[in-house]
Amino acid sequence: MGKVIAIANQKGGVGKTTTTINLAASLAALEFRTLIVDADPQANSTSGLGYNPKEIENSIYECMIEDIRTRDAIIQTDFPNLDLLPSHIDLVGAEIEMINLKNREEKMKEALHDVKEEYDFVIIDCSPSLGLITINSLTAADSVIIPVQCEYFALEGLGKLLNTIKIIQSRLNTSLAIEGILLTMYDLRVRLSNQVVGEVTAHFQQMVFNTIIPRNIRLSESPSFGLPVLAQDADSKGAISYLNLAREILIKNGRLPQDQTV
Repeated sequence: MGKVIAIANQKGGVGKTTTTINLAASLAALEFRTLIVDADPQANSTSGLGYNPKEIENSIYECMIEDIRTRDAIIQTDFPNLDLLPSHIDLVGAEIEMINLKNREEKMKEALHDVKEEYDFVIIDCSPSLGLITINSLTAADSVIIPVQCEYFALEGLGKLLNTIKIIQSRLNTSLAIEGILLTMYDLRVRLSNQVVGEVTAHFQQMVFNTIIPRNIRLSESPSFGLPVLAQDADSKGAISYLNLAREILIKNGRLPQDQTV
């Protein structure tokens, strides 16, 4: 049965979608069957893989609200071992529609239940909020990765997210773990980036991934081509960094030996 990992931070622009697409593509490149779940109404993971959200017929929305079979909504991408459960703008209304539903926090968990066993990893791209869809994502997840950008106000709001995670752990998903805090948008030339790395590492210690994602032109460009950076430029710093992150996660989960290199 696949491990479900949510990529969450209520702040926008911290690299959630970039991490979702490129971590999933890296796991797929390492021959692990991987599913991306686009749980953001902006549908950036969907468009970032080359699909037009306006042309999507069935999405995570229909699976959660209209009981469409999840298998019928999953798209096989052009990349081996990588599938997509897409999103579209209708997901915006899902939170209102779910208000009066029984077990409203568990609709995504129910939607993913039958397909989890077909994948090694399921990566959920959460919306930049702490609303009901994100709560659904965290309730469905086995663990959560928190991207934190190496910029001013990096830790702003992080306490609120961690508090939300604690509430979900106590009430909805007792097995939810923090997979790790991922430092993103690192610029070696900027003193502030180094200060943020030091501050986050000192505060959260073992929770912080060893892999740090740099600012990288190829990472910024790849969504406009509808490609993971690995497919656009496998030798770029961004591609290598996400392969290293995938390897770090695989080792942590006992899926790769310590001495195996990518």
